[in-house]
Amino acid sequence: MTVAIVQYNAGNIFSVSMALTRLGVPFVVSDDPTVLTSASRVIFPGVGEAGSAMEFLRTRGLDTVLTGLKQPVLGICLGFQLMCQRSEESDTSCLGVFSAKARRFTADSAGERLKIPHIGWNVISDLSHPVFADLPPSPYVYFVHSYKVDLSEQSIATCRYGAEFSAASARNNFVGVQFHPEKSGEVGERIIKNFLEWQV
Repeated sequence: MTVAIVQYNAGNIFSVSMALTRLGVPFVVSDDPTVLTSASRVIFPGVGEAGSAMEFLRTRGLDTVLTGLKQPVLGICLGFQLMCQRSEESDTSCLGVFSAKARRFTADSAGERLKIPHIGWNVISDLSHPVFADLPPSPYVYFVHSYKVDLSEQSIATCRYGAEFSAASARNNFVGVQFHPEKSGEVGERIIKNFLEWQV
């Protein structure tokens, strides 16, 4: 198995690389379409700004490469948001893998005064996908984000911060998670292992 991590102008590649290294999984970091399409699995990470990230992807033709992938693909944090239809960040048209939109957290939500960004450990619920197999009840994972993905029929996990949002979504061979599995301890390690073993 070879895992390809998408190289683009968004951070978090190092921590994803370290997570795969700990698991003993071979990987490459690349923006080469041939490398990405031939890999067994593709991880689309991201910490950054949606507008500039999408511009980078489109300039290099990676937007069409990513949406055309047939193997399992895992989007993480900004990677997940870029897989949505749109993001309120810079009013960005995204990849459209998922039908939902990424919206900025509002400071007042459901009568609560929220700190933005949402940073730290939180529980995910309503888990309904093979990538969440063998997790403990009400598992905690690590979040760092200012934008949240709407709930939709493609949601496979939810989280509550002020109001409920989609902690993860799935469609065909694509899975996106808002949290950082590579920073989520044993739970995150299990999720990454499950993704690597997932058969579409």
